[in-house]
Amino acid sequence: MAQTRRRKNSAVYPGTFDPVTNGHLSLINRASNIFDELIVAVAKNSPKDALFNFEERFALMEKTVEKISNHTRIQVIPLEGLTAELVKKLNVSAIVRGLRAVSDFEYEFQMALMNRKLAREVETVYFMPALSWVYLSSSIVKEVALNGGEVKGLVPLAVRKALIEKYKQRKDL
Repeated sequence: MAQTRRRKNSAVYPGTFDPVTNGHLSLINRASNIFDELIVAVAKNSPKDALFNFEERFALMEKTVEKISNHTRIQVIPLEGLTAELVKKLNVSAIVRGLRAVSDFEYEFQMALMNRKLAREVETVYFMPALSWVYLSSSIVKEVALNGGEVKGLVPLAVRKALIEKYKQRKDL
């Protein structure tokens, strides 16, 4: 019988993070209480029309997670290609995903089944954000900021500043 390499108690949390919100941070905090290592994988090529380019999203995530202090090692890496290929390469035990509402479930269920087909040995683990962030999404944050609404308390300070600057630049064009 072929011997398999023991998987690390680590997980990958993939996403576009355009931009990272306090809801994302809630999931990162919850996952970091369970896994010894959490790898936040920022998608380089996303089918979504991103406000922030990859370099900006990556830098904002790095700046945001550096403030989290607990026993878990958290690192931020780029994600190119399939999450299933990344988790096999990193030999992690789980993929972390977030569920806010029932409306998220169908898409997440399909993704989990595909990832299981592609990386059978890796589990998908779902976390719900803290109740105060259940309604929050990157899309909502961008819409509020675009229309001059206040996003303080919805996103980390660095993200708030970046949103203000990004929309100011667009108005100046």
